Amino acid sequence: MNIQTRPALAEQEAGTHPWPTAPKGINTAGVDPIVLQIVEGTLNSIEAEIEYAIERTARSPMIREAHDYRVGLFDRYSRKLTGRSYSAMPQAVIRDYPPHTMRPGDVFLMNDTYLTEGSIGHLPDLCSTVPVFHEGKVVAYIQAFGHHDDIGGRVPGSMPGTAQSVFEEGLAVPPIRVYSEGVRNEEAFKIIRRNTRLPDILSADLDSEIQACIMGARRMEELFRRFGTATVEACFQAIIEKCRNTFRDELMPKIADGEYVWHDYIEREVDGAIRLHKIALKMIKSPDKIVLDFSGTDPQSDGPLNWPADYADGAFLIKWIAPILRNLADTPERAAEINVNEGVCELFEVVFPPKGTLITPVWPAPTNARSFVLLRCLSLLGGVVAQAVDGRMPADQETIRYTGFYGTDREGRPFLSREVLGGGSGGRYYADGNDAIHIVPDSRNQPAEFTETKFPLIVEKLALSTDSGGAGKRRGGLGYEKHYRPLVDCHTIVTADRVLLGCYGVNGGKAGRPFLVTIDPNGTVERRLGGLVDGAPVRAGEIVRVETTGGGGWGDPLERETELVLRDVVQGKVSRQAARDDYGVVLAEAGPDAELAVDEERTAALRREMQAARIGPLPALDRGPGAPE
Repeated sequence: MNIQTRPALAEQEAGTHPWPTAPKGINTAGVDPIVLQIVEGTLNSIEAEIEYAIERTARSPMIREAHDYRVGLFDRYSRKLTGRSYSAMPQAVIRDYPPHTMRPGDVFLMNDTYLTEGSIGHLPDLCSTVPVFHEGKVVAYIQAFGHHDDIGGRVPGSMPGTAQSVFEEGLAVPPIRVYSEGVRNEEAFKIIRRNTRLPDILSADLDSEIQACIMGARRMEELFRRFGTATVEACFQAIIEKCRNTFRDELMPKIADGEYVWHDYIEREVDGAIRLHKIALKMIKSPDKIVLDFSGTDPQSDGPLNWPADYADGAFLIKWIAPILRNLADTPERAAEINVNEGVCELFEVVFPPKGTLITPVWPAPTNARSFVLLRCLSLLGGVVAQAVDGRMPADQETIRYTGFYGTDREGRPFLSREVLGGGSGGRYYADGNDAIHIVPDSRNQPAEFTETKFPLIVEKLALSTDSGGAGKRRGGLGYEKHYRPLVDCHTIVTADRVLLGCYGVNGGKAGRPFLVTIDPNGTVERRLGGLVDGAPVRAGEIVRVETTGGGGWGDPLERETELVLRDVVQGKVSRQAARDDYGVVLAEAGPDAELAVDEERTAALRREMQAARIGPLPALDRGPGAPE
């Protein structure tokens, strides 16, 4: 039975929305450029200040240490104004609580993946929304969401890899008013606390996020009080148009008009076998618009791989994947200057398949591993654009992995350790990929000192994973290799993608090495885990080795400069064997200190032999050795 309480659903399907939309033709001609610069700088400052406040006051490791939280600033039409990081959206709050019913001091909370207009993808991401008032009217919205360590559900961490419905994933909160004119709804918080294994930590995190948003709302109101509503809103419009114009005039012309197709897979292990779920994309590029058609995507999964993206005209999806076009900027420095806000939504149109697919699932399909779909969409756009720009796009890197442990410590207290680990980024036509970067902006791996102080775990090793980056003229970045040794019998949990298919290589580059978790790799019985593990038993003293994905390589590996291959071997990023097998570089010991050097004559001969053995041209996009499987 598909029962949903979606207000004004018929209106939405008819092409209108139950939230205000910006009028056409807002005049920005008279905006003072100095005032505009002040307003834009103030918005960026408010966003950063809110994020810093959350970091300093939150309690959960996932938010405080790993930085898995985001902040967004929006105008009264729900349009995102800042581009420092991605965020949720306020549309669902406005849908259920029209602005004229809001009062100063109100705060709203939500995490329901099917009732948040595409803003929230899985239940751990509780999102707080604070309206900004000026002269008695709502003029803007401040939001923050964080990935909370536990929101209930069948397994600790609220991300069961074997979930078959949202009811197994935790407490679902539709948009509700948790503060009314400054008064906290204690009954609502009582329910939330009762549905988590970590009530004190979750309560502290919510207080942190809500109070930081309230502080940001005060700062935003000061901006309106200083310059007046008309001036500030004209500046908002100018900021949005600046983003639109940058993408339209600077980046999109570099993409050849036409149709381009690509598909990729999400992996899920079922009964020991890998099951692949396809996401398909056709990009139709015209001079003034990009149409993204996801028709042909596989039906929704009976596991937690679904992501309901087909709400609010796909606004969240557009703002999430559009930043990849910044790679088309003339220089990396210029790319770093380009922010992404609501302006990009004017340039994209999304065609969603009918209800019942991976990106259009029907409630109550589970969604806790929705990051896989979200990131595959980013990879898909990168793949089709690469075809349209002669390969001058980075190789793939977009994957994510959560690992952790739960059990009872030596004092008899329950513990839950969660961590988001990074991986290697893709090689680029002008540079190698970066090592051990995190797809969540500004996030980081959990420091060993924190882990060992807080949990009954020892971090035996944290290093770059040799040979994990895809070979190429420009090598893919390396992933992590991290070894944990639990001090008590416990369970390990894994939510990870790319365990079979590596991050793809571009323009002749090879795919990076996939993700792998191994229990007791030096013991008598080595156990390899899949990507979705709800609680594999681990005995005290056993090593759990986590190897994260490497980025794909860019360009022909046999064209890589031999001195760069030598440097990689000396630094431990590439093994001596891989230097020979992947790059055709022969190294020999030279000098009294047994230093390595390139044997140029044998290298040239080996590269000629390897080139002659090739059959046909190198692939434009390489999925790696897992593809034939």
